[in-house]
This record gives sequence, C-alpha cells and structure tokens, in this order.
Amino acid sequence: MALLQQVPRTKLGSQGLEVSRLGLGCMGMSSFYGPARPEEEMVELIRYAVEQLGVTLLDTSDTYGPFTNEVLIGKAIKGIRDKVQIATKFALHIDKDGNRTVRGDPEYVRAACEASLKRLDVEQIDLYYQHRVDTKVPIEITVGEMKKLVEEGKVKYLGLSEASPSEIRRAHAVHPITAVQLEWSLWVRDVEESVIPTCRELGIGVVPYSPLGRGFLAGLKPENLTENDFRKTVPFVQGENFEKNKLLLEQVSKIAEKKKCSLSQLALAWVLQKGGNGTVPIPGTTKKANLEANVGAVSVKLSEEEMHELESAIPPEAVSGQRSHPTYMTQSWLYSHTPPLSSWKGAAAAQT
Repeated sequence: MALLQQVPRTKLGSQGLEVSRLGLGCMGMSSFYGPARPEEEMVELIRYAVEQLGVTLLDTSDTYGPFTNEVLIGKAIKGIRDKVQIATKFALHIDKDGNRTVRGDPEYVRAACEASLKRLDVEQIDLYYQHRVDTKVPIEITVGEMKKLVEEGKVKYLGLSEASPSEIRRAHAVHPITAVQLEWSLWVRDVEESVIPTCRELGIGVVPYSPLGRGFLAGLKPENLTENDFRKTVPFVQGENFEKNKLLLEQVSKIAEKKKCSLSQLALAWVLQKGGNGTVPIPGTTKKANLEANVGAVSVKLSEEEMHELESAIPPEAVSGQRSHPTYMTQSWLYSHTPPLSSWKGAAAAQT
C-alpha cells in the first residue's frame, strides 16, 4: 500500500484555475449508487478530504439527488470555503413527473445557476459545467449565456461534460473553456482518439469521471448492488460481460501485486500518469478508507513499460459491453450534434 500523503496541486487548463491533483466526486453520496448516505457522515468525509488530505476540487451537479447533493456540499464547506473549488453542472432539467430532459436555452442556464448558488449557499461557483449538450440549442447560445454569468461574477470558470471535439471548439470560441469532464479509465479509452487531443491543443483541462470504471476497477461485485443502483444498468458489469471482463481484471490485479499497491490505486495512477498535469480525476467514495487509498494513488509511479503492460492487459476491443445503457449514451458526446447557429430561431435575440 502506497504511503498516505497530501494531494499536490495542479493547474486545470490554461485559464488559471488551480486545484488538487485528485478531486472528489460527490454524486454517490446522494444518489445513483444506491440510497443516500447519512448527511452527517458525508459532511465529515468531505471535510476530512479537504482538511486532512488536501483534496480541494469537489464535484457535484444539480441533478444529483436531485438537488440534495449541492445542499450537502454547501453544508460541508461552511468555514472552509476558501480551501475548496466547487464544480457543479446544469442541463438535465427535471419536470414535475421526475423526467429528465437536456436544456441549454439561456433562460434555463440562468435559472439553474441561480438555484445552484442558493443550494450551495455561495456567492460564486468556481467551475460551472454544461452537463450534457442540448441538441436543440446551438452550443454558442448556451455558452454565450454562461459567459454572462462569468461577467456578472456568479461563475468563475466554464466547463463542458461529454462534449464532442467540434462542440468543444465552438464553445471555446465563445468563451475560454477551462475543463472538459468525460469518462476515462482503463475500461473506457475512446476519448483518447480525438477529445483528449482537442483539449490538449486548446489548453483545456481534463476531468475524468468514473476513473475506477464505476467501481469495477476497485473490486465491484454486481450481487452487492442495491436495486436502485444505476450500475445495475451498465452493460459491462452485467451477466456474461461481467464474467469476461473479470478475466481481464485478473491480469491487472497481478500487476498491482507486483507494484505493492491496490487495484484501485493502480487504475488511478494510470489515469493520472496517462493524462499528465492538467488532468484531475474525480473518483467518488462514501468511505474514509477508500478515500485514503485513492489519495495514495498519487504516489504510485509507473514506468513506460508498466504503462504498456497495463494497456495491453485491457485492450479496448477486449472489453465486453458498453460503458452505459444505450438510452443514456444518446445524451453523450458519441451521438450529440448541435444544429448550426444560424438555424436557431432565438439566436439573434439571445446574442443582443
């Protein structure tokens, strides 16, 4: 087991945002990964991450809970606001029946931001992401309104989540994008083809979510998941896919044994080293021991030979099953293409 240490800091993108080299994904504390955890325990965990381990980037979204995760973060940072950078997201609008639709229209952008500020109980959001690109609204219009939030001091930096290279470029032309959040791990590597290079070219930071393969690279067992755990819908941990992927995981486990670190630490160390400076993974957890183990990954160093060995153990074409349920995937960058700016009816009005 690698020695526990304070997380070093890094610049996330070229706009000046400095954060811890490893962030904390807070989603699972409130939703998606089973029932919400006790608020008092999660507040204590967040404060421990910040005050004892040096984790400063806290990742949330208005859709987590929904809404309750932002409230949790707001309570946890009381008295330590100056020590953290809050990243939250908007775009997944929830109607009165609980249905989620993607919205990027200016009216919703503004309303969502105001609501998040209130729930977080802060005057400014450090990093504000568009959670998913709205295929009905040109991204120039959405980011144009986000830019106004920066100018008004309500938001400091802008980000995108699950955006395509063309969408990233179009957004960045309206206002500098500080970070792009995407799924990246030993299991999910399609972003390396064009999304990561685009970010590098434009000086945009990369924030990998699910760097532990939604827990699979940390010993996830499907039979232990509760009925309302989102991961039950993830194809690569279901049935025959799970059994095939377990065989790949056995090879990674052997490498971890040789490195004298845990499987999860090895997986995180790979993302950290593959991404380099400006890449900040945000593994989530609800347990102190897992948090400490994740932080320990920062001290695990891999040689070029070990990196190659790891990547050869899990070639992308050998992973069985998609990374998400097909209906969820339709909202990701893989299938997202916004219409041209000139085709949007409200474009002229929104630009004035």
